[in-house]
Amino acid sequence: MKKMLMATTAAALVAGAAFADGHAKEVKLGIEFGFTGPIESLTGPMAAGAEMAMKEVTDGGMLLDGATVTPMRADSGCIDNGLAVSNAERLIADGINGLIGADCSGVTGAVLQNVAIPNGMVMISPSATSPGLTTMEDNGLFFRTSPSDAREGEVMAEILQERGVKSIALTYTNNDYGKGLADAIESSFKAIGGEVTIVAAHEDGKADYSAEVGALASAGGDLLVVAGYLDQGGAGIINAALDAGAWDTFGLPGGMIGDNLPATIGPDLDGSYGQIAGSQGTGIETFTAMAEEAGFDGTSPYTPESYDAAALLMLAMQAAGSMDPAEYKDHILDVANAPGTEIFPGELTKALELIKNGEDIDYVGASAVELIGPGESAGTYRMIEVRDGKNETIGFK
Repeated sequence: MKKMLMATTAAALVAGAAFADGHAKEVKLGIEFGFTGPIESLTGPMAAGAEMAMKEVTDGGMLLDGATVTPMRADSGCIDNGLAVSNAERLIADGINGLIGADCSGVTGAVLQNVAIPNGMVMISPSATSPGLTTMEDNGLFFRTSPSDAREGEVMAEILQERGVKSIALTYTNNDYGKGLADAIESSFKAIGGEVTIVAAHEDGKADYSAEVGALASAGGDLLVVAGYLDQGGAGIINAALDAGAWDTFGLPGGMIGDNLPATIGPDLDGSYGQIAGSQGTGIETFTAMAEEAGFDGTSPYTPESYDAAALLMLAMQAAGSMDPAEYKDHILDVANAPGTEIFPGELTKALELIKNGEDIDYVGASAVELIGPGESAGTYRMIEVRDGKNETIGFK
C-alpha cells in the first residue's frame, strides 16, 4: 500500500510539474492603437477583435503546449510619433513577444524603424495602409492585414467612374497616410481619364476649415474627396463645405468610414460614398456573430483585420515551436497562405492542433487573408454609401 501511494504521489508530482511548466508559459502580445486621437472611435472594437483571438487561443490550451496569451494595450495617438515610439519601447521593456499595430501609417513607420527593427520585434498592423510601407526596409519583421492605399486608389477611381464623376477636388490630412492615399487616388483617377482640379493638404485639430474649403471650392469639381480622419479634420472639412454650400456629396476613403462620421455630420451626409478594406463570405459572417456574442461590433472598420493580425502571430509561433520573433517571423507567410486546411474565425484551436501534427493550414480568417509580396494583404474592399444616417455596404471590389 505504501509503495502504491508513493508511486501515485510521484506520478501526480510529475503530472503537476508538466502542467505547471505548460501553464507557466505566457505569450505577451502588444496592441498599439490610437486610443486617443483622430480615429479613437475605431480603436476600441479593433482592440476587442485582437483580444478575442487571444482569449480563444488561451481557452483552447493548444498554443505551445498550453501557453496563455496576455494582451498589453498601449496608445499610439495615431499621429503622435513620439508617443507611439515611447509606448512601443515600454511594451518591449514589458517583454512582449509580438506587436499588433501600430494603426495609422506614420506612427507605424516610426515604431518599425525606431523600435521593432532595433529590437527584432515582429509587427502586424491591421490598418496602416500607406504605400510607403511596402518598400520600407523591415528585416522581414513587418506585415499587415490591410491592403496598401495604392490598391485603394485604383478602387476609388473605378467607383468614381462608375458613378459618372468626371472631376474631383481632393484634400488630404497632412501626414504619410493622407499624402500616400491622395497620390494613389489622383494618379488612378487621372489614368482613367478623370480630372483632378486641386490637391490640397489640411491640418488636423483646427477649429475652422473655411479657408481650406474656399480654395477647394474655387477649383471646383463634381465631388470633393476627403482623404482624412473621421474624428478630426476630415469631419471639419465636410462641415465647412456644407456650411458654404460648396458640395453636398463627398467621396469617403477608408479613414473617413466609421459610424461616428454620419453621427457627427447628420442627415446632410446621406448620399456620400466611398470604400474601406473588407470582405464577404463565411469568415466575416462567423466573426461578426462571435463579436456580437462578445459584446462589440465586428463590422467596425479594421476590427476583422485586428483579429486576423493576432491570429497570425500565434499560428506562426506554433509553426516555429517558439515565441521568439527571430524564429517565428519566417512562418507568417506559411500559415497565411495556401496550401493547407482553410481556417476561419473560431477555429484557432483546430489550426494550432493541425500545425502541431505537422499539417499545413491556410488561414482565411475574418478578412479573407492572403498575404502577397512583402507581407501585405492582397485586399478586397467594401463599398459604402451613407443612407439614413448609417454606412450601408452596397457591394465589394
